[in-house]
Amino acid sequence: MAGPAFRAAAVRVRVPATSANLGPGFDAFGLALGLYDDIVVRVADSGLSVDIAGEGADSLARDERHLVVRSMRAAFDRLGGQPRGLEVVCANRIPHGRGLGSSSAAICAGIVAARAVTIGGAAALDDAALLALASELEGHPDNVAACLAGGFTIAWTDEDSAKAVRLEPAAEVVPVVFVPATEVLTETARGLLPRTVPLADAAASAGRAALLVEALTRRPELLLAGTEDRLHQDYRASAMPDSAALVAALRSEGVPAVISGAGPTVLALTDEAGADKLLHFAGDNFAAHRLRLDRDGAGVRPLDG
Repeated sequence: MAGPAFRAAAVRVRVPATSANLGPGFDAFGLALGLYDDIVVRVADSGLSVDIAGEGADSLARDERHLVVRSMRAAFDRLGGQPRGLEVVCANRIPHGRGLGSSSAAICAGIVAARAVTIGGAAALDDAALLALASELEGHPDNVAACLAGGFTIAWTDEDSAKAVRLEPAAEVVPVVFVPATEVLTETARGLLPRTVPLADAAASAGRAALLVEALTRRPELLLAGTEDRLHQDYRASAMPDSAALVAALRSEGVPAVISGAGPTVLALTDEAGADKLLHFAGDNFAAHRLRLDRDGAGVRPLDG
């Protein structure tokens, strides 16, 4: 049986950074942010070429171990076969190991690119299949759902298959991220979580997670209450004391602030008037960036864009 046919032209894929959890929505909520990685992929006659600029240029593998390449290979297997060769160019802007979804971005970039260079790829690997594969590769669906769909997503796993719904964030919400210079491995942060939590804390977080859906989509004035977490952030504080202190300082000033994903980046959700006022909280330990919400998610973009 013949394998798939591939496009001769290169394709460019853009993927957004993401913030998971958002406080009480542990392993379920994701928010796409206006900070992007780009990859350009071309099917070649033979071999593998990987070029990297930006984040990870000095440390990432440039062979089959590269996460974008591994994700492409997994997608090509689902699409019916591997191309003869690949040329991959990565422009990375999402910080690594900071809780902004860099691994999810690489996975989503790889599988979207593989689908795009395969003739008939969209029919063979639809959006639901993309989410399922990305979640399988990442190990959980919260970041990849937001990366693929954009906006605000709620993800879950049902009968071993990842699913998600996308909601439109309120127009006035402006994210500000405080990115520290040091990394915290997701495995380290997750390893600090207890196997059980008090019922009162679980119940409180469930209520705040429900409130956060309303706050983030329709009533941003409720974001401070909606982002209150008693499920995971306090347990992880010892791995990121400066980040925990910054969250506490921001919240004491009435600013909805959380640990982004597994940390150590801090995410604050404010409005146009408040965004610039928050930058002074960065101090010497963080780089503060006012972003926008990404509403498009991962997708193919013009090569000259």
